[in-house]
Amino acid sequence: MRNLSKELSSETKKAEEILRRLERHYPDSKIALTYRNPYELLVAVVLSAQCTDKRVNEVTPKVFSELPTPEAMADAPIETIEELIRPTGFFRNKAKNLKRACQMIVNGFDGRVPDTMEDLLTLPGVARKTANCVLYNAYGKNSGIPVDTHVKRLSVRLGLSQHKNPDKIEQDLMGLIPQEKWGIFSYALIQHGRKVCKARKPLCNECMLTDICPSFR
Repeated sequence: MRNLSKELSSETKKAEEILRRLERHYPDSKIALTYRNPYELLVAVVLSAQCTDKRVNEVTPKVFSELPTPEAMADAPIETIEELIRPTGFFRNKAKNLKRACQMIVNGFDGRVPDTMEDLLTLPGVARKTANCVLYNAYGKNSGIPVDTHVKRLSVRLGLSQHKNPDKIEQDLMGLIPQEKWGIFSYALIQHGRKVCKARKPLCNECMLTDICPSFR
């Protein structure tokens, strides 16, 4: 692979080259959570906070079987919700947010998960990352870039952002990546973070970005 470090004279060109390589290596990148509709996706993303996607996917089948709609979640006793989602951690706070969010969905949005950033952010437990995930995966809208721990770590390592705050990192990335590629970029970066650019010991000898990565030594 030729060295492009001198050719990539701007951050935008560098970001686009990173995107091009990630798309080639991870053409089928997508969210790892299992869901069938916007409600299930919202619940799964909320549960994924401080929890692995694998564990969430193990828990949600029973959750969706017993609480298949926003109405069911809104009406369920909080203790029932807590017990169902207990293995995902922080279950009391998550249960409270899910119940309140579904009550708002039922009473304020006719039982339908909102499809705008503004409305989603009014729901308890929903910040920009969750809203971005729902909008892109459930409604096909590139309203932002989901910044999870992998995207946060790799954005800094690759020199695409110098911030630690996910919202500021998102703003940096949105200025570098074409909007139609925001969702694809996020999930391809997550794949790369899981398989190669790992947190504790990045596998630089297996990475296709070393010649344009400022963190490579």
